[in-house]
Amino acid sequence: MKDNFSDRAALYAKYRPGYPPELFDFVLGHIKEKNCAWDCATGNGQTAKELANYFQRVEATDISQKQLDNATAAVNISYSLQPAEKTNFGTSSFDLVTVSQALHWLQFDKFYTEVKRVLKPGAWIAAWMYGLLRISPEIDQLIDHYHFITLEKYWDAERKYVDDNYSGIPFPFEEIACPLFQIDYEWTIEELEGYLGTWSALQKFIAANQENPVAALMNKIKPHWTNQRMRVSFPLHLRMGKAVN
Repeated sequence: MKDNFSDRAALYAKYRPGYPPELFDFVLGHIKEKNCAWDCATGNGQTAKELANYFQRVEATDISQKQLDNATAAVNISYSLQPAEKTNFGTSSFDLVTVSQALHWLQFDKFYTEVKRVLKPGAWIAAWMYGLLRISPEIDQLIDHYHFITLEKYWDAERKYVDDNYSGIPFPFEEIACPLFQIDYEWTIEELEGYLGTWSALQKFIAANQENPVAALMNKIKPHWTNQRMRVSFPLHLRMGKAVN
């Protein structure tokens, strides 16, 4: 698993979107027992803190200590520095494994082998990602150009899986059909700028060009920012499946 976010862990915790209740309602509706869940690549614990409301115990792992240092604490969440592909968890330990906005960074074959080892028979894995934010036709066009043109050669190869809404990722589980979800916010333009500053390709652009392109992008967006707060929406795609016995 790659670590592209340690250097911006505090920004990530502040500006990265959370996930809608409808997503957790759908996922948890399939889970019969809620003894223990593993939130893999937990980052700042966005998903772990939600799971902690339902499971007796949540194990949350990441390869970034800085991310874990910014994670939300709870009495029934145990955070640990571990790679997704090889953990110290016991066999058949979990009722659910979750991976939010991180599956594309993992070594698929090794990770799936580990998931099948630690899941209880018939237990579930749920992995989801959100795509490019949508605000208005004018702003969307500017953000699309920034993403696909300005930063094009600075994205890691794994970004293609996000742009394809995870449709190209192998998923060797008994998969079910999932609805399309959406994350909605009312953001100020400063919050938008903060979020754009968390993109993994940005730091590579800055290192190569000695300039931050976000400032120029925001100057183009400002004339189209018509209210103090504007609706920002992220399409969210879920893949969920049951461990095959």
